Amino acid sequence: MSFPKGFYWGGATAANQLEGGWQEGGKGISCPDICTGGTATKSKRITPVLEEGTFYPSHDAIDHYHRFKEDIALFAEMGFKMYRFSIAWTRIFPNGDEDKPNEAGLKFYEELIDECLKYGIEPLITISHYEVPFNLTKKWNSWVDRRMIDCYLNFCRAIFTRYKGKVKYWLTFNEINSATTAMGAFLGQGILNEIKEMEFMDQVDVPQNRFQGLHHQFIASALAVKMAHEIDPNYQVGCMQIMATSYGLTCNPNDQIENQQKNHLMNWFCSDVQCRGKYPNYIKRYFKENNIEIKMEEGDEEILATGPVDFYTCSYYMSNCQTADKTKEGGKGNILGGVPNPYLKASDWGWQIDPVGLRYSLNEIYDRYQLPIFVVENGLGAYDTIDEDGKVRDSYRIDYLRSHIEQMHEAVLDGVDLKGYTPWGCIDLVSASTGEMAKRYGFIFVERYDDGTGDFARRRKESFYWYKKVIETNGEDLK
Repeated sequence: MSFPKGFYWGGATAANQLEGGWQEGGKGISCPDICTGGTATKSKRITPVLEEGTFYPSHDAIDHYHRFKEDIALFAEMGFKMYRFSIAWTRIFPNGDEDKPNEAGLKFYEELIDECLKYGIEPLITISHYEVPFNLTKKWNSWVDRRMIDCYLNFCRAIFTRYKGKVKYWLTFNEINSATTAMGAFLGQGILNEIKEMEFMDQVDVPQNRFQGLHHQFIASALAVKMAHEIDPNYQVGCMQIMATSYGLTCNPNDQIENQQKNHLMNWFCSDVQCRGKYPNYIKRYFKENNIEIKMEEGDEEILATGPVDFYTCSYYMSNCQTADKTKEGGKGNILGGVPNPYLKASDWGWQIDPVGLRYSLNEIYDRYQLPIFVVENGLGAYDTIDEDGKVRDSYRIDYLRSHIEQMHEAVLDGVDLKGYTPWGCIDLVSASTGEMAKRYGFIFVERYDDGTGDFARRRKESFYWYKKVIETNGEDLK
């Protein structure tokens, strides 16, 4: 049961969730830096004015900024072939709109990239991973304004030029389709419709702004693909989507239509634009019925047509069901909507565990686009504890990952061109949705806690040794 030769096994992180050093090396303030901590039951808050005495998890995170060599050595010990990480926009352009990049920021990531290459680890870099300069939110309400495109391309030009010959794979925007939901406006786009303190899960939503912002991101992505190929023909640029797999709750045809419409909006709209180079016909009715009018400039359609991505990547954590019966209620943890599937179990956070859904999704994606695919996020958030003997026994995580890897292999046998797998949070980090450390995903335990205590010490979990064996055998030994 081995995977194709050259398969990229690795792990994934994001700058604002692990680096810390939030004002070191000339870094500016990004949107995550104004988000407080939270828990599974208490939402984190957005505080446009930083509050003295309030805990902001991104400010220290897990101190990767000072410990990246130690962390990458641990990744190498597991045998990583690829490490997916992001570049903090505000390390390169502190305010987002400067003409010249910050040399200290460029140097930091160059050292990080070189450390990966020293161990034979291929970098897969996300350019914008839920991290917009807060200055641009205050100035223009971020991606609502078309001027963001030039700021983003200036960022791309700086890193494409600096890391030429060292990096091959890039992703334009993390989980770009998160902006088809109200939660994604601030998280993915930096859009804050009222500049005041509010709960992260209860933002003021203006759908017109989200979808106009998406259009500007689509244009930016297409132009970034073109720029990358011009700077280095070896560059490969991909999209990154949330794969929110869903099924009709019953065989009632109305449930199937409901599911199809939700799939169109959540799972296919953004990737249809980025992979096919044009807006799909089905979105026109949605825009009309929701009073959304996309303002395009002359030449935008041509830009999209000439800038499709080279490959497709996605996150995959869970699935849900859709029904036309409005009396049905959603279940705990269904943050992307829908209702629970009665055939599935759930994580501590209520996310339903569906490994077969990954095989199903990979087939759907590949049949639709015929592009190489990477699964760049997948994992189990859980309450990990250190036993009296100092060990972290996370057999539940091993079970989760094993079952998903088995289904990825089934997809490969189905004919899917699957290139790599980088499970999320390969080292414990701050949760993007809740702002907590207690929701741990990693193969490596980090002694950092939600009250701000902990010495950041790293220790290998049971899953660390298991994943090392998986990589050594190219997926043959999953026991």
